[in-house]
Amino acid sequence: MSDLTLPILDLSQLDEGPEAAARFRDDLRAATHEVGFFYLTGTGITPELEGRLHQAARDFFALPEADKLAIENVKSPHFRGYTRIGGERTQGKVDWREQIDIGPERETVANPSAADFFRLVGPNLWPEAQPELREVASEWHDHLSGVARKLLRAWALSLGAPESYFDEHFGEPSTLIKIVRYPGKEDPTPQQGVGAHKDSGVLTLLWVEPGKGGLQVQRDGKWVDAPPVPGAFVVNIGELLEYATQGYLVATNHRVISPAYPDDRISVPFFFNPALDKRLPLIDLPPELAAEARGVTQDPANPIHALYGENALKSRLRAHPDVAEIHHADLLAARAASA
Repeated sequence: MSDLTLPILDLSQLDEGPEAAARFRDDLRAATHEVGFFYLTGTGITPELEGRLHQAARDFFALPEADKLAIENVKSPHFRGYTRIGGERTQGKVDWREQIDIGPERETVANPSAADFFRLVGPNLWPEAQPELREVASEWHDHLSGVARKLLRAWALSLGAPESYFDEHFGEPSTLIKIVRYPGKEDPTPQQGVGAHKDSGVLTLLWVEPGKGGLQVQRDGKWVDAPPVPGAFVVNIGELLEYATQGYLVATNHRVISPAYPDDRISVPFFFNPALDKRLPLIDLPPELAAEARGVTQDPANPIHALYGENALKSRLRAHPDVAEIHHADLLAARAASA
């Protein structure tokens, strides 16, 4: 990446006294004001847990196709379970990847008068042939939820808000783990593993298989590589944090280029967002920060909603049109009529 490297931050600085914690908060604010992406070390995630997650991902994708399709996401109105290669879209174009989506394990909302986005609430689909996947995914979720909360408290202080700002306004978080495999492509030109996009929520923590590149981040109008760093997560903010700071913090376009055949690549993004029915109020930034707020990016084709559930539902309906047509035809018809 020549001189266009992403910043590297060490979360353990928050536990090394007031001066180190203050430096971390300053670096965190600068990284997400200027870039929107950074590497994060010092998370306390052990190599043993990383290894178990990696092996569980490899074991899942090595299952017979029938076992994976037994939990295909077209069977879930909540957009959970397995998505076959080519089954998800970004900006209307097919992504060349397969994955399993794992959200909070909750009961379906049966109230017919509930907001549309509550249709995203429900149980996961787990492979009967691989019971250990559920155990390692649950452990991963709990560890990264703690990391996410620690980061958000640091962000709050760095932006002049009370440390508890995000805790108070998040409610029970909406989380999503995507265990993804990018198969190799034989095409002579780079292919879309996942197309250019900004994340729709607040915070993403990405684990990438060691030694496997492909992630690219848009900086100064150019696509630059963000290869995995041993022991580090790639962290980026989503549109809701840009909204809450009125553009002082920036959500950044990123994409994944498919590996060349016969190679492939495993990655596991973890998304940490507010409860579906929570609305993040604008942060009252100190004057010196407010003066550098650039305003929220305006894209008529992709409006940013303050209510997280509206963002999440919009994203899922677009990304999985087959699931939407099977389970949510009424929502598609209503949106088409109001367009």
